[in-house]
Amino acid sequence: MLAGLALGLVCMAAPLKAGFADPAGPGFDPNTLYIPASAKRVKVAEHLGASLPMDATFLDDTGKPVHLGDYFTKGRKPVLLQIGYFRCPMLCGLISRGLVDSLKTVKLNAGPDYDVVFLSIDPKETPTLAAAKKKSFLESYGREGSIDGWHLLTGTKEQIDRVTEAAGVEYKWVGQAQQYSHPAVVVLCTPDGHIARYLYGVKFNPTTLRLSLVEASGGKIGTHTDQFLLTCFQFDGHQGKYALAAINLMKMGGVMTLLIMGWIFFHLYRNGAFSGSDEREEGARAASLAKLRPEYRSNIAEYRDSTGETPVIL
Repeated sequence: MLAGLALGLVCMAAPLKAGFADPAGPGFDPNTLYIPASAKRVKVAEHLGASLPMDATFLDDTGKPVHLGDYFTKGRKPVLLQIGYFRCPMLCGLISRGLVDSLKTVKLNAGPDYDVVFLSIDPKETPTLAAAKKKSFLESYGREGSIDGWHLLTGTKEQIDRVTEAAGVEYKWVGQAQQYSHPAVVVLCTPDGHIARYLYGVKFNPTTLRLSLVEASGGKIGTHTDQFLLTCFQFDGHQGKYALAAINLMKMGGVMTLLIMGWIFFHLYRNGAFSGSDEREEGARAASLAKLRPEYRSNIAEYRDSTGETPVIL
């Protein structure tokens, strides 16, 4: 009896910690048992250039049946694809908040310039839950006319897996925690449904986000300044941002050198810098003729008048 009481006191004094202790997990509940890392470990296998299944079927936030391809048919807007679930207790909210905060500082608008698609990996979630989540996104984003730029989808596991497998984004259900484990990533897609970039973390650099959208659009959105920056910079997957590309800078330096040299030669030619030698040569001929005896000068003049050429004077 005393042993049982002592064991109970030990358990009360040192409760077992639980949940997802690392930042890759969707959160933790202190009332659940500790979960080994292997049970919740997920990864991203980047499939750059791969095509997403445009015929995958889902329900949108109004309950309307849609195809994934419905958000890629306009042919000019890139798509930001977030893969998570609406009831996620921690990670999804952090990703969504970081994404919205960054998009608020980008001078491109959801709807006219790009679309945001949030695909739930939980087949039990409903359009009603999606609608509530969309409302919170729109309130946080705070830009008029953006309601058509946010799309929250739910569907069956079969259809969900078609998209996640194409994107290379793993997820798993962790029964001990009653939660999904999934990576912190946003997949950037081209207007025709190909994967262009993976952006990791819960905070996104606004410049990287903007340039990624412009690059994924194929230059159909953004400014001339954006295109110039994309010429000088390339996306560095290790740093997760755009870095100065030395080879592109060298190419631009070569082009600028040629342009400057061409401009200099044009102005020299225009100002007669290359005509001085001809004038000096003509002056030398005239001086030589002046030294000749009058009868020779007369013969030379007759020769020049009849042939149109000036004889060579040695």
